Amino acid sequence: MSDVFDRNVFLVKEHVGMFRAASNYDIYDPESGELLMECREENLGLITRLLRFSDYKRNTPFDIRIRTTAGQQVVRVTRGISIFLSNVRVLDGNDRHIGGFKQKFLSIGGAFNVLDTSDNPVCQLKGKWTGWDFRFMAGDQELAHVTKKWSGFGKEMFTSADNYVLSISESVPVEGVLRPLILGAVMCIDMVLKE
Repeated sequence: MSDVFDRNVFLVKEHVGMFRAASNYDIYDPESGELLMECREENLGLITRLLRFSDYKRNTPFDIRIRTTAGQQVVRVTRGISIFLSNVRVLDGNDRHIGGFKQKFLSIGGAFNVLDTSDNPVCQLKGKWTGWDFRFMAGDQELAHVTKKWSGFGKEMFTSADNYVLSISESVPVEGVLRPLILGAVMCIDMVLKE
């Protein structure tokens, strides 16, 4: 497991773009400003690119690879075509299945179950319908919290780029698959729930 998961707070910055089909992000340490990871959606097919500019954007497949600045893959998040509810797979740095996400039916504010390799729920991602505020909950225990960070009027009005702050509880073990699953889920919030 990469040592990038030993931090508890991450700043996720979506790349600025007025007409962009791919979802690309950079992940920073908010205290030092150090670039920790790069998230890229590579090799988009022509049809997928075209559909990203239509009302069918939420239904298009995606394959987001999260790598360290040295190029080592730490998480990969994939989904095929989504007709009704999203079912997302999460892979580790060696493309081994470590879990996934299953969107919940009729949730106000957006929600999905975070699943282990056997499709058993590990925790739930719950959002508020009034804004961009998401919590990873295991029963009554909050494992992580994601909020949208204001990026300025011009950037908000004229681009589709967003900034997020991910805070992971110290109670979540550094080793294991829960931190990579949470990080992968943050990449999916925009694609699955907010587009």
